[in-house]
Amino acid sequence: MFAPVRVLLSLVLLTSCWAGICSAQVKHSFLTADSSKSLIAIVGENGELEWSYKIGPLHDLHVLANGNILFQDTWTHLLEVNPATSKVVWEYQAGKGSGKKVEVHAFQRLSNGNTMVAESGTSRILEVDPQGKIVHEMPLQVKEPHPHRDTRLVRVLENGNYLVCHEGEGIVREYTREGKTAWEYAVPLFGQEPRNGHGPEAFGNQCFTALRLKNGNTLISTGNGHQVIEVTPSGEIVWSLAQNELPDIQLAWVTTLQQLPNGNLVIGNCHAGPENPQVIEITRDKKVVWTFHDFNRFGNALTNTQILTTNGEKVSGSVR
Repeated sequence: MFAPVRVLLSLVLLTSCWAGICSAQVKHSFLTADSSKSLIAIVGENGELEWSYKIGPLHDLHVLANGNILFQDTWTHLLEVNPATSKVVWEYQAGKGSGKKVEVHAFQRLSNGNTMVAESGTSRILEVDPQGKIVHEMPLQVKEPHPHRDTRLVRVLENGNYLVCHEGEGIVREYTREGKTAWEYAVPLFGQEPRNGHGPEAFGNQCFTALRLKNGNTLISTGNGHQVIEVTPSGEIVWSLAQNELPDIQLAWVTTLQQLPNGNLVIGNCHAGPENPQVIEITRDKKVVWTFHDFNRFGNALTNTQILTTNGEKVSGSVR
């Protein structure tokens, strides 16, 4: 593991202006991870790494209410780490005894202390207690189970249902705890044919994140569809951000979404290449107010980000 370090991230400060828009007045601290650099880290508002840890593949992360970090360092090993000491205080090994190849692409600490774990390959959602005992299990509806494609992010909603991004099928589905479909939306291809790859040249509907908004609509990052869409419960698209809609920025594999208290959206822009920022904050009228661009210590596989503070104020906005 990495010991906590404090190294000036000058590149972040140098790129606080993007597409002619200066965001020097906006300073975030955030948790982020890039598996290509084997790194998960907290970046401070002044650009320093305040904490870091060595990882393998990763598709989810959280700062918990107690300040600990919940993340993964392999596709199946989840751990909670105290950032002050880098001590592991909880861990869980997924897929044990299943007899199948398993990967985990989503997990969430619940208010009762249990942890939701979405297993791809076994196509199921588990809730495990602090001792690692499975206390609830729900099967997912997957036509062709696959350890890498059953899901991307999954979240438990306020009503107790699960909101699931089925990457392989391009479907966002809300399940009841009993496994029944409460709502679903097939991410469209918008008249295009799928194209292989991970970067801006690729295309598909391999959704990564679904964020249920207070108004009942659902915000979806379409993965290799290079965009973000907001859909109503009836499936109508009422807002969208397209691949080339931001000045001098091209979206590639759009991953995590976060809505800040002021309504701005923070968007993960993975596999977009060094000419594009890896994380972007925009207003709802699509003005860029902040970007993160660091291909020195982070690279082209920066998948997940959670904003923690803005100009010294703790952020409590929705995170997916």
